[in-house]
Amino acid sequence: MVRIYSKRIVLLSAIILPVISLHAADNTSSFQPQSQSQSKALVLLTQLDDLYQSRASTATMTMQIDTKHYSRSLTINTKSMGTEYSLMTIVSPIKERGTTTLKAGNNIWNYLPKIDRVIKVPSSMMASGWMGSHFTNDDLLKENRYSEDFTCRFSAYTSSQWTVACTPNEGAALVWGRVDIEFDPENQLPRLISYFDQEMNPVRWMTFSHVTLLGGRLMPSQLSITVAEKPGEETLVNYKKINLDANLNNSHFTLTALRRESQQ
Repeated sequence: MVRIYSKRIVLLSAIILPVISLHAADNTSSFQPQSQSQSKALVLLTQLDDLYQSRASTATMTMQIDTKHYSRSLTINTKSMGTEYSLMTIVSPIKERGTTTLKAGNNIWNYLPKIDRVIKVPSSMMASGWMGSHFTNDDLLKENRYSEDFTCRFSAYTSSQWTVACTPNEGAALVWGRVDIEFDPENQLPRLISYFDQEMNPVRWMTFSHVTLLGGRLMPSQLSITVAEKPGEETLVNYKKINLDANLNNSHFTLTALRRESQQ
């Protein structure tokens, strides 16, 4: 996918900070003073960084993958703890049931129940799609934060749309030339993230929708990824339920747990 990288997304991790009340201006030219504008952007980006993250969480989601060659639908149970650990187990369809992925630190392993094998994902496979989706294995590892690894400013600030343009800081481990993030001024939640390569060509888009209460918090329950070099294709994720106060510890994210989770 033009070599697609991104900040980890989760499918994998948990949730959102409390919404902070911010008020939009009424026209495109009504920017705040630079210091105030950057401060407001930082609040939005910090919320985005923690959108699907909590200390420990569990979730159930569906993933619909539509490509030129096939369509498939997965139901997935996830566990996560902070930014270091996540465990994803496919519960349907039957032929995929029990396939489990563990992320622990900078490593990823897959357990394949049909052959009873644990396989570590090599660095050469980081850009490959996870389970044939438009999310890559590298997406599971990326821990860059918009609030820390980018220089950001408002490029649009109206009553109906806030857009923050983010340029990677020098030395940040990123391949993007720029990332544009559009927020809904009413609820301060993201609506669209657009990724550009070093030549400022659009590479992929992540869309957030269906804002609802999950786990007692307001958040988009649906997100999709589309890729510029694969028009007409899409991976669509729907969160069905989330527990933001799960009782998890390190023992839930070991190679032993990888096999055990597959058998439950």
